[in-house]
Formats: sequence, structure tokens, C-alpha cells
Amino acid sequence: MSSLLKPSPPVRSVLSSPEVKRALTFFEKNAEAITDEQISICSIPASPFGERARAEYLADKFKALGLSEVDIDEEGNCLGLFKGASPSPLLVVSAHLDTVFAPDTDFTVVRSGRRLLAPGIADDGCGLVALIALIRAIRTEKIRTEGSILFVGTVGEEGEGNLRGVRYLLTRGRWASKVDAFLSFDGPGVDRVTNRALGSRRYRVEITGPGGHSWGDFGLPNPVHALGRAVAKLAGYPLPREPRTTFNVGRIEGGVTVNAIPEKAMMDVDLRSGADAELQRLDSFFRRAMRQAADEENATRRPGDPLLELKIDLIGERPSGETPPGSPLVELAVEATKVLGIEPRLDQSSTDSNLPISLGIPAITLGGGGTSGASHTLAEWFDPTDRDLGLKRALLVVLGVAGLDHK
Repeated sequence: MSSLLKPSPPVRSVLSSPEVKRALTFFEKNAEAITDEQISICSIPASPFGERARAEYLADKFKALGLSEVDIDEEGNCLGLFKGASPSPLLVVSAHLDTVFAPDTDFTVVRSGRRLLAPGIADDGCGLVALIALIRAIRTEKIRTEGSILFVGTVGEEGEGNLRGVRYLLTRGRWASKVDAFLSFDGPGVDRVTNRALGSRRYRVEITGPGGHSWGDFGLPNPVHALGRAVAKLAGYPLPREPRTTFNVGRIEGGVTVNAIPEKAMMDVDLRSGADAELQRLDSFFRRAMRQAADEENATRRPGDPLLELKIDLIGERPSGETPPGSPLVELAVEATKVLGIEPRLDQSSTDSNLPISLGIPAITLGGGGTSGASHTLAEWFDPTDRDLGLKRALLVVLGVAGLDHK
């Protein structure tokens, strides 16, 4: 194919190595073993703030594969260092340990033809197994690198985790200020190169009141009714055509029975936009709408009845930003994709890479190969067909950044 004729210099250098050529075949030869490993990982529960068991499993794998300085840090991230000839450049290669699912979720993996079905099987099961597959390929073919590679399973990427794992890693952990580049694997696919960080703000809204009997105390302000007014206002927000902007009420709770006016109601809200200015406009509208909804419900109360109280807490904020298309890291990922005969697609999303991008560290997120569907639902599935393409690209990018040690 013509794209093989003129790859970028780093890719050309990597492809010229006999060890790398052999390593590229590792993923096809060991496809079933990689899938079996993914099943083992995803069978270990890893709910938000409950990732410890999966982190310990990954740490054992890191040790068995000969990584040094294997550790589970104070935040719960699992780390292992592949030492190159030099401490720098230091590349972080990561995937997130956590899922969006509650602790009582059944994480058993079921096979259905080529598909694997389980909560979190793709997000981020295929990213975590990519870390192990990459290390195995590098070790099997005895590849040596100039720079060093820090493999990390992060906590807190999903939901209320608010990127706590990568935030700790890059701002307070022992490796803070030492990282030169950051690469994360999140979900499936082989064409996307996520170089733009999608900013978001997440809120918990709580409305409290006196509560009472649905008949005898009718007229008291109702927290659930107030939330209903608030959701209706948010649903009526005039979304722009560009940039893409979204909102979501992901959870709503309140009340104890059908014939009682609730004392409390709450909801979790996710706001996102491809541009900071539009996110700020949406955020301002949201706050104003919540206040108006509470005021409107209070206006219906009987004389002397107590007021509803509104509380809005910011429970998550993800920074936006970009690793420019012309940066060496993005160009490397684009060329590595083309070398495999696939047309690359620059993308914007919310991932662990948001944090390093906001700190000025070159960062991208890639898919780990294969395909998936029904993400963040109990029906989530992953098909490992052609997974090797994603892993081959991953290897080329990792070695392109770290550099080969030919000594």
C-alpha cells in the first residue's frame, strides 16, 4: 500500500527494527490469549472508588512481566516502570481501572459468538489488556528503548471520579513534573486519535423542604416538583449547532412513598461543550434555571409555609484543551495509523488525557482495537476482531516516542 512508502521518520525508524517487525506479529499469534486476559481483568469488579482488587491484579501482572518500581500509589493507581537507557523522555501509557457500574453489578463475562458481553468489557477492558499485551510483546522480542515507559492503570476516570487518578499522578505523585508525554487507551477502535479534550462540569442539585401528607398537606412546596420544573427548563435550553454542546440528567432521586410530599430530592447533571465559552453559557443558564425552578415552586406555597432550600454542588470539572495536530505526538499517531492502511480521524472526547493537556503535557487517547457497543450499559459488548491493528498502532506510537536503543 502506498502509505507504507513514506511514513514519518519515527515510524520509519521503528519499522526498520527486526525486533519490532517480530513484535508486530505477536498480537495476531496471541489473539486468543489476549482475549482471555481481557476476560480475567473484566471479571474483577471495579466500581467507582472500588478499584483496589483490579489494581492489585494489574500490579501482579506488572511484576510478573518484569517491570520495576511496581506500586499502587496513595490514590489507588497501579504503576510499573519499563526502564529505558535513559529516564527521559518518560512516556506514560495508561488505561483506566474503573467502570461506571455499582458495586453489586455482575461483572461476569459472557461469550456470544465473537462478542464478549459484560459491563465495562470495552470501557476500559480493552484498554487495560492493551497495556499487558504491549509489555508482553516488548519483553518477548527483547526490545530496548532510549527513553522509559511508565505503565499506569488509573482510578477515577469515570463519573464522580473526576480524573482523580491521573490528577494525582501528574500533580502530587512521585512522577509529577517528570512526565514528557502521555498516551491513554480508552475503548475500542483504530482510526481515532483523540487530541482535543472535551471540557465538562458535573453538578449535584439537592432541594429540601418540610415534607408532609400528599392530601392533608397539599400546597406545601414539593422538592420533586421543583426538580421537574428544573429539568423542563434545562431541556428547553437553545443548543447551538456548533460547537457541539450537550446536557444530561443522569440520576434523579427523591421521596419515600406515593402519598407523601418528599422532604428531599436530588439529581446529578452533566454539562459538556466543545468550546469553553459555550460551556460557560450553558453553566450560567443551568444555575439560573435551578434557582428559578425553586423560586417558582416556592411561589405556590401557602402563607406561612417554609421555603424550599436549594443546594448546588460542583462534583466534577474536566478541563478542555488541545494537543495541536502539528505536534510530534499527534503526527506520530496519524502516521502510525496510515501505515496500517487506515485513515486516521482527529477526535474530541473526555478522557484521562484532559488533565495532561491542561498541564501542557503532549497527550492523546487512542482506541485499543476491536469494536464495541452499548457502552455504559449492562448490555455492553466488545468484539476483538482485528484487535491486532489497534495494538500494532499502539506499539508503533509507544516506541516512536520512547525511541529504540540500538546499542
